[in-house]
Amino acid sequence: MRTLPATNIELAAWLRLSFAPGLKPAALRLLLSAFGLPEAIFNQSPEALAGIAGEAAARAALAPPIPDFNAQLDAVIAWSELPGNHVVTLDDPAYPPALLTMLDPPPLLYIKGRLDLLHTRAVALVGSRSATPQGVEDAERFARELSQARVTIVSGLALGIDGAAHRGGLEGVGSTVAVIGTGADLVYPASHHALARKIAAHGAIISEWPLGTPARAANFPQRNRLIAGLVSGVVIVEAAMRSGSLITARLANEMGRDIFALPGSIHAPLSRGCHRIIKQGAKLVETPDEVLEELGFAKPVATKAASKQAALWDGAGARDPSAGLASVANQPDSAAAPTSDAAQTELTGASASPTAPPAMSAEALQLLEALGHAPATLEILATRTEMGDAALQNTLLQLELAGQVTALPGGRFTRATHG
Repeated sequence: MRTLPATNIELAAWLRLSFAPGLKPAALRLLLSAFGLPEAIFNQSPEALAGIAGEAAARAALAPPIPDFNAQLDAVIAWSELPGNHVVTLDDPAYPPALLTMLDPPPLLYIKGRLDLLHTRAVALVGSRSATPQGVEDAERFARELSQARVTIVSGLALGIDGAAHRGGLEGVGSTVAVIGTGADLVYPASHHALARKIAAHGAIISEWPLGTPARAANFPQRNRLIAGLVSGVVIVEAAMRSGSLITARLANEMGRDIFALPGSIHAPLSRGCHRIIKQGAKLVETPDEVLEELGFAKPVATKAASKQAALWDGAGARDPSAGLASVANQPDSAAAPTSDAAQTELTGASASPTAPPAMSAEALQLLEALGHAPATLEILATRTEMGDAALQNTLLQLELAGQVTALPGGRFTRATHG
């Protein structure tokens, strides 16, 4: 070994063990419990190590360093000297205490950002990469309100629900932690570079993988185990039946963490995974406050923004019906609803065709996609589509006449259910 400062000698020993092929984190923890720091492990006989963790672990621990070890060590030292970067080992006081409750905590963590977030109350928000607009909004809202209650939001930096959870978490004092499946010097997916920079500046990014490790499918279930280990509870926002977020839920359940799921439409494919785990015992939640209450966390103080939002709703929890389709009456005659009995039947969707009409406009397709599978108000649809009021109302009317959309009380709209 080259001559190094004491701290780097310790880091080199940790790094050598973390790179040792076939040395599992659980076996390494047994050896560390028996002999202390990594340097002491290297001074033991194979028989002594085998007596603690088995012959395979003994061989792995005492194997020569990997061929490019010195280059790897130089890269890690250089990376750790950059502002905001940290290499945290199992014996470091900064190591997340929640991970120490696991049987196989990683020996090394590469962290960009705030170390204090590893010692806070935390909740994971995870779900589908192919999230619906409603799912994205729900994830952001839950994350924002939980973060306002000083709860750290943990997720996996993936597309869809994960990205929404991080964005919402950054809006509150609790901030957010991204657990990634690549080296800490890489960002995956590439479209999240800007989000990753914000998280590194105001939250934290964590990886157990060596620097330079690319995105591999096998890495992400292991990433999910760290997400589950860091938190008190996991909230599933949207998930298909074979979703990776369900792996996170299973791992969290095995660790004794609480599992929550948001319900959805029985017609929505991304609700099926949530409904499945609810049937298996996950807690059905509809508001962030329910998560806080179940975990025993204090609720946030109401903000002005929240009060303003609440003012838009009447005492029964519904928006003013005047904000709904009734305003179409103010449109030109060409946009007015027909009054014949047949037309009224079409408005209810009772005799609508189960397939979209071939002449559906681009605006109608955009609006249907924005509507998703949960009821939404005009205000929500306007935000999602960026349509003007007149275009939005006319397009909604077209979809109602086509039997694709149904108007609900309170100025809300939903996809029509076809029997």
